[in-house]
Amino acid sequence: MKKITLLFLVLFFAVGSSIAQNAEKKWAIGLGPGVYSNLEFENAGVLGELYLSRYLSPSFDLMLKGEMGFHNYGTDLLFKNDGIDMFNPLLNLRYKFNNGKILPERASVQPYLFGGAGYFMADLFEGVNFNAGVGSKFPISPNTSLYLEAGYISGIDGERINNIGYVHPVSDDFLKLNGIIEFAFGFGKDSDGDGVPDRKDKCPDTPPGVQVDANGCPLDRDGDGVPDYQDDCPDQPGLARFNGCPDTDGDGVPDKDDACPDVPGLARFNGCPDTDGDGVPDNRDRCPNTPKGCPVDANGCPLDSDGDGVIDCEDKCPTVPGLVSNQGCPADWEDLVISAIYFDFNKATLKPEGIAALDKLVNQILSSKEYNLVIGGHTCDIGTNSYNMGLSEKRAQAVVKYLLSKGVNNAYVGSNNYGEDKPAVPNTSIDNRKQNRRAEFEVARIRK
Repeated sequence: MKKITLLFLVLFFAVGSSIAQNAEKKWAIGLGPGVYSNLEFENAGVLGELYLSRYLSPSFDLMLKGEMGFHNYGTDLLFKNDGIDMFNPLLNLRYKFNNGKILPERASVQPYLFGGAGYFMADLFEGVNFNAGVGSKFPISPNTSLYLEAGYISGIDGERINNIGYVHPVSDDFLKLNGIIEFAFGFGKDSDGDGVPDRKDKCPDTPPGVQVDANGCPLDRDGDGVPDYQDDCPDQPGLARFNGCPDTDGDGVPDKDDACPDVPGLARFNGCPDTDGDGVPDNRDRCPNTPKGCPVDANGCPLDSDGDGVIDCEDKCPTVPGLVSNQGCPADWEDLVISAIYFDFNKATLKPEGIAALDKLVNQILSSKEYNLVIGGHTCDIGTNSYNMGLSEKRAQAVVKYLLSKGVNNAYVGSNNYGEDKPAVPNTSIDNRKQNRRAEFEVARIRK
């Protein structure tokens, strides 16, 4: 018994030393019944097997196993010996054909060869022996497999004494056939817990709960480089900056947020364009070709305040119904030709000559039945655009205020300011810039 205990300790430490050289830490335990017989098939017995297996590589497993035989020698009372006939602890190496080179590692049928050395003990004799054989593994579940194997067990030469003292020479060589159920545990380190061991995991830091492929990497169904768990559009190839969603029209608004995904547009209109720049996006604009600068209603159509069919921005008499052929004015209306009112540099104060021109206009207006005036303010290009826009407004208002001070009705006078955007002449000289510092009458009509 001491020899058996010592042998198991030696074999255990032999296995342990090999484990220390491998970080996989894959273990399995197997047990099962079988039958065995001598080479002449004269006597048969029942075999029990128990082993501890260690995964070494895709091709090899190391096994510490024990085989125990129960043999009946028949009806010969001289040699009848019921009970334990032999005990054989072994250290085996198993070569697997499903190593990824011959067969796939996850093949449904996994044949192998095995062999190794042990210590054979039978009745009154014992000694070192060996075994070898073939078998096949049939996976049942991720942690359970069925093994069927056949092998040869080399016994040792010895003698057995019968019940009357007769010495009988024996050689315990056997053939065996057995089935084994194996339970695997500790299949290797899996740092991210995704079911793929680190040795095969190309993405070992996958967040918990994320679905992965066979390589342990997060699923990316649409193949756009954005994993499904981060992809707002997992079934459509897209861009990383839009969390995996596409931007078909390239307008910077991803399709999922784009009301017009096939036409480049503006973010403030949910990706829809505003072709005429009237502040109403095309998908809601009933008049998408409105002239620029024309005031529009909620539907994007130009205003026609007097309802005469001429839009306000083209109507010379926007508050009075008129004729299309007369630019929206009634037939008895006439245009006034009024010279521009000029201002000094950076000033919005009326000059004497400007006041004289306005006084003349006031006399014409007040003597008419109706009138319509619109004054536009302008500047040269000296100064910032925003400053010039304010200055042009002051110049237009200086003219309006003077006219109102002379009794002109505010209801028929309007103004616009353009800054430096509409020069009368190019701003290429001092004289030209003087001509651009002005207020001019865009509309001046009276009805006598």
